[in-house]
Amino acid sequence: MASHYNAPVLMVSAVASGQGKTTVTAALARKLANMGRKVRVFKCGPDFIDPAILERASGAPVRSLDLWIVGREACRAQLAQAAMEADVILIEGVMGLYDGNPSSADLAREFGVPVMAVIDAGAMAQTAGAVVHGLRDYGPVELAGVIANRVGSAGHASMIAASLRGIPLFATLPKQAVSLPERHLGLVLPDEIPDLDALLDQLAGQLNFDEAAWSSLRPARLQLDEALQAPTIAPVPPLLAGRKIAIARDAAFMFLYPANVDTLRAMGAEVAFFSPLADQPPPYDADAIYLPGGYPELHARALSEASHWQASMRTAHAEGVPIWAECGGMMALAETLSDKEDTVWPMAGLLPGHVAMQKRLAGLGSQVMPTPQGDLRGHTFHYSSMQTIVTPLVHTAKHPSGAQGEAVYRVGSLTASYFHAYFPSNPAAVAALLSRSAA
Repeated sequence: MASHYNAPVLMVSAVASGQGKTTVTAALARKLANMGRKVRVFKCGPDFIDPAILERASGAPVRSLDLWIVGREACRAQLAQAAMEADVILIEGVMGLYDGNPSSADLAREFGVPVMAVIDAGAMAQTAGAVVHGLRDYGPVELAGVIANRVGSAGHASMIAASLRGIPLFATLPKQAVSLPERHLGLVLPDEIPDLDALLDQLAGQLNFDEAAWSSLRPARLQLDEALQAPTIAPVPPLLAGRKIAIARDAAFMFLYPANVDTLRAMGAEVAFFSPLADQPPPYDADAIYLPGGYPELHARALSEASHWQASMRTAHAEGVPIWAECGGMMALAETLSDKEDTVWPMAGLLPGHVAMQKRLAGLGSQVMPTPQGDLRGHTFHYSSMQTIVTPLVHTAKHPSGAQGEAVYRVGSLTASYFHAYFPSNPAAVAALLSRSAA
């Protein structure tokens, strides 16, 4: 007979992007943590930036939940583990509640998680009720209540509460004089925000919190014993036992799923980090090199002047060391990179061609990369374009349409694409990418 776990679990979602989901989730996580609660936060959908903010807010690792990329059973296992350890679990949704396939609503319904709706009340009052009732009933989803963001006054909050017609208003957050800063791919990363912890504490303090309403939240009746007692996730085979994988990690290369590093280690690999921005070469004894995505366009000058790093990458490539470069990693290995000011910077030059930043989004969404070992799942999100004479080895396919996605290039021992791979979806494919047989 399945038992239940008593930690409240909430999906924090909204009608659209830009409503303040991350700000509210961060404020809520920090407030609960400051109250002595052990908080675990998850992010719905593929994302690297929001989890970094939420990790600082909660003081605990933030992992991804996605029914397609991560998979139902892996999501279930992560929730089960968190339910054993935490006093409260928050899941920040992606885009609008019903956007995407699978959507945040799909995830909430799959695991019986009630939704806490965030609304941007800055330009509405009574209409908030219509928005919230629509969010609840369209799916429908189980709606725990509402957090109203950018509330102007106590009177404004009262109008919103009255409009909800019985749906609880759990908290309000006033219009913020200082908010989490943003740039073209989303929020600015934690290490770049001065006094981030003070800002998070300020947001938590401004969250007008109905403690009676929160204490009345019933625990989500998550039946997760099956995931704990009889996991259906196959153990990862030791396909990289004895290998050293060098991973670029610094302010230019930080779009890295923690689960990717976990998967490499589970396959028996030793992981070593290095910083191209600090002009560090990968370890001389590395068996393979992994360049994840990030913001090379913001650090183009430093990368162009990192002569030791560039030379080491050219040497490794000439010696046949397997290199997997995704998105920003690929951009840094092109011949040149044009930044947002159209300044052209020389890059490492392993992949013939030129990368140019653009104002419009060039790629977004879940995709799958076909490999001889089966499908490797992941996503794409970029504002640049690649011009190259290299014929793609293969293209990814968009999910769920199956339309042609990103090009995957192979030049010697280098495999490169705008595609961000989620390694746990196919460890065998990842091991092959990072083995000399890949070339």
